[in-house]
Amino acid sequence: MQIHTLEYLQNTLITHPDQVAVADPQVQLTFEQLARAIQKLSQLLQTAHPNTEHQPIAVLLPKSSLCLVSMLTCTYTNNFYVPLDTETPAPRLKAILENLEPAAIFSQQPWSEKLLSLNFPEDRVLVIEENWHQSLPALQPFHLPANAIDTDPAYIIYTSGSTGTPKGVVISHRSIIDYIEWARETFDLSTPQHIASQAPFYFDNSVLDIYLCLATASTLHIPPPEIFAFPIRLLEYLQTHKISFLFWVPFVLTQIANSDVLKQNPPTSLKQILFAGEVMPTRTLRIWQEALPQTTFANLYGPTEITVDCTFYIVKRPFSDSESLPIGFPCRNTDILILNEQNRPVETQEIGELCVRGSSLALGYWNSPEKTEAAFVQNPLHHHYPERIYRTGDLVYRNEQGEIIFVGRADSQIKHLGYRIELGEIETALLSLPEIQHGCVLYHAQRKEITAFFEAATPLSARELRQKLLALLPKYMVPVQYHQLPHLPRNPNGKIDRLQLRTQFFEGS
Repeated sequence: MQIHTLEYLQNTLITHPDQVAVADPQVQLTFEQLARAIQKLSQLLQTAHPNTEHQPIAVLLPKSSLCLVSMLTCTYTNNFYVPLDTETPAPRLKAILENLEPAAIFSQQPWSEKLLSLNFPEDRVLVIEENWHQSLPALQPFHLPANAIDTDPAYIIYTSGSTGTPKGVVISHRSIIDYIEWARETFDLSTPQHIASQAPFYFDNSVLDIYLCLATASTLHIPPPEIFAFPIRLLEYLQTHKISFLFWVPFVLTQIANSDVLKQNPPTSLKQILFAGEVMPTRTLRIWQEALPQTTFANLYGPTEITVDCTFYIVKRPFSDSESLPIGFPCRNTDILILNEQNRPVETQEIGELCVRGSSLALGYWNSPEKTEAAFVQNPLHHHYPERIYRTGDLVYRNEQGEIIFVGRADSQIKHLGYRIELGEIETALLSLPEIQHGCVLYHAQRKEITAFFEAATPLSARELRQKLLALLPKYMVPVQYHQLPHLPRNPNGKIDRLQLRTQFFEGS
């Protein structure tokens, strides 16, 4: 029985040592070189902090081969990694470090200087040399920790907290292994792939990229970050590197679909395209399907607290542009409970809160017992023994086919003009309009106004949009305010930054 995530690398070292494991614009490593680099950085950690085990080790580096090596070094030394965003504002980074209290941090200049400016102890900042990938030591036996168990933490990823304080989600080896084995079986990933990684390593979507690479002897390609702003160059990259597998946020796929270059230069090497992180507009999906009719498309869903994804939907039927794409069915070894306000299971077509039980659940929030107890609660359907479920705060329902349909956040359900309205339904209608490239809908509670924010290639009037939406929605659901922006603000994960929009347009009014 597998109990440690680096058993994947251990096995691949035997079968494919010379296969390229990871390639960024500057550095390329085979699986053997990856292991040798891990052992080199392990010496750096053990020399500075001998006998450090079962501790959080932060990694403050840009997404790169070195960042991956640093993260896996934490795992190899029987610790757990915490990837941090190098662009994090100083106050937020300070708050994370105060909550985390890491035993050490892997970094390089100038990010190490940023840590010292926050008064982080200098002896705990492990500055990696610029030529780290040169003169790698000979590979030693790749032994994993003898005292490791599968419920040990493997990583912590910090997410935004509703109170403004970041929350560190702690995920175990067991949860990752269950997730990767489900993915390998579901998508028939038995041979090496070429994976183009889009998600930052501090975003949990990257977990699938990383561990599929280790488990299937696949090559993890890390494109230069600036290329994602240029659809033509991005498609050329996919073709040049013969990319066969993607797991990207819908925003990037929509950017490409809206550029009209997909038909001219379809990346025909792509066999599977998975997406998650936000709602995928069905219009975007249709454009990709028309360009790549032989490619498998799948919609995945899940919050960070349940190890990346807990439901999936492999697209096998056509959808109109105004339909919602299902989030589908539970992943293996995961159970989905849809509960009403009385904590009872809902009927078909009835909306309720999506709750999750199973081994995918996080261990909790790091150093935050109160937040952990509020989100990970006893299963209300029985009290025979302790069983935790995670309450996602997302509203869903099951349709007549048994498919789970995402409606929106519980905190985005509004009461307007006496009607209970899901803002997600309005967003689906807005995004179905061919003129709209990206968009979202917010509610101004004080003014009692539904407000649409959107990007479009040409100027659109509020009157024109309102008339189009009246053909898709009841009058009481149609937005009364419209803001066309050159670019909707995005957070580092690529999702629309709704908080920034609220701050910019709603506060003080």
